[in-house]
Amino acid sequence: MKVAEIKEGVIGIWGKNKGKLVRKYRCTSGTRKGRIVAKPATCNATKRVSSALNIKRAKAKKASVMQVRSSRTKRASGLSKRVAGANKPQSQARYKKPTRKKSFKKRSKK
Repeated sequence: MKVAEIKEGVIGIWGKNKGKLVRKYRCTSGTRKGRIVAKPATCNATKRVSSALNIKRAKAKKASVMQVRSSRTKRASGLSKRVAGANKPQSQARYKKPTRKKSFKKRSKK
């Protein structure tokens, strides 16, 4: 299935994979609403119950450790900062012309 075929239900974003910046998708509908996935087709795929349970167990055991590690990575990793910058909306405020500096008249000595 091609990305061009599935436009509804996903928003394209940037993410990390093996130390590189890659294209990913955020599901806006379907069983995985709000989740970031690699392929748009995944948003409407059936959920695998066993995988969901395993992830739930792992999070219950190591939630605090995972939180500390992920926060450190997001704060310190150069790649994480690049991802954050790439996902910021590019408004026209970025492209405004620079304002000219005000010039002050010199006082004449009396």
